[in-house]
Amino acid sequence: MTSARIAAKITPSLQEALLTTVDALTRRRACDIPELTIDQLVGLGWLQWKGGSLRLTEAGETMVVKVQSAMIMREAVAA
Repeated sequence: MTSARIAAKITPSLQEALLTTVDALTRRRACDIPELTIDQLVGLGWLQWKGGSLRLTEAGETMVVKVQSAMIMREAVAA
C-alpha cells in the first residue's frame, strides 16, 4: 500500500494533529499539545510516555513520513 493511500485513511484533522504534535515536541513544547490529541496519539501507538517525557514511537515516526509523503504527492499533482 502506498504512503498516499495509507495517509488517506487517516482523517485530515488527525494528520494535522500529528504533524503539529511533532513540531511541538521538536520545540520542546509538549505543554502546547491538547490532552485529547495526546490521548488519541498514545492510543494509536504513535506517542508514548517515557520517563515523564512524551516521545514519538517508531510507528509514529513511520506515520509522520507517510503523511509528509502524501502531502508532497498531493502538492505535486496539484501543480
